[in-house]
Amino acid sequence: MTVRFDKIASIVFFVIGILFFTEALKISDSAYGSSVGPKIFPMGLGAALIALSILLIIESYKSKPKEQHNSAESLSSPQYKRFFIILGSAIGYVLLLEPLGYLITTFVFLLISFQVLEKGKWLNSLLIAAAFSAVIYFGYVNILGGSLPGFPL
Repeated sequence: MTVRFDKIASIVFFVIGILFFTEALKISDSAYGSSVGPKIFPMGLGAALIALSILLIIESYKSKPKEQHNSAESLSSPQYKRFFIILGSAIGYVLLLEPLGYLITTFVFLLISFQVLEKGKWLNSLLIAAAFSAVIYFGYVNILGGSLPGFPL
């Protein structure tokens, strides 16, 4: 009997979602009397993860397993290479966010991710990565009044 990765992943993400939701409940309410407190967003993310995990569990049990892959070729497949490149860039993003700032690290992370997923469309990747980074930074800092790491100057 073989166990499919989507079944394992769906159960793991379901447990993570429950932990995320229950830990978000421990966050204190807003001191300003607002109905939207600091725990609403993490609770929403936890609930979304739980719901999506349930959908994945249902889909993984409905679908029939495809033919078995050779285990030697599985780690060298292009999908795993893409995964490890994006995982490495995500780790780099986390490590470099504070020293390089939000705009630079987000732009580079998105550019790498877009090129890994769809090679060759450099102009589209550059424009989308730059626009996304700038719009999110401007909106969060200037409109919502939040703070993100700026430029390293």
